Amino acid sequence: MFTVFDDLTYGEVHRGGACAGKAMKLQYLVVVVAVLSASAHPAPAQEPLTTYKSLSPELALDLARASLGDCQKRGYQVAVAVVDRFGVTQVMLRDRFAGAHTPATAVGKAWTAASFRTSTAELNAISQPGMMQAGVRNLPGTVVIGGGLIVEAGGSLVGAIGVSGAPGGDADEACAKAGIAAIRDKLDF
Repeated sequence: MFTVFDDLTYGEVHRGGACAGKAMKLQYLVVVVAVLSASAHPAPAQEPLTTYKSLSPELALDLARASLGDCQKRGYQVAVAVVDRFGVTQVMLRDRFAGAHTPATAVGKAWTAASFRTSTAELNAISQPGMMQAGVRNLPGTVVIGGGLIVEAGGSLVGAIGVSGAPGGDADEACAKAGIAAIRDKLDF
């Protein structure tokens, strides 16, 4: 393979022979050209700030109340949690006869839905033992039982809801869906 230094011997360059100065200047020139050409096309910088939509406390409370009310009409004693897009709890409601485990389970379902950006029923389906995503079930705080749904507005994730205490994840999810439907007109802004 031919290089620009093929006509120089190792000894000439390293002992400061006649051609050593030219070789060093050429190396310096190559480095300078490389640096300048790399800086001529800088990588796009990320914006220092970002904006996002989030549920107001009032809307989060309306969502929780609507879901709780739907479950009550069905005869279920439940807990309902609404979290923001990051999984932080905004609202927690517990019907007076809902089991002691239901508040933590509702928060876990809502957090899981927000964190994975999918319903907990869907996560349950794709994380069965022996499946590639099965390890998800072992992550701390993850609740992979139906009843957790994401809440979107204008195509953006704004939060999630979790319901716990109805007889089965599908019944919990039905109450969560009813709550989202009740505030849908306020979400489409």
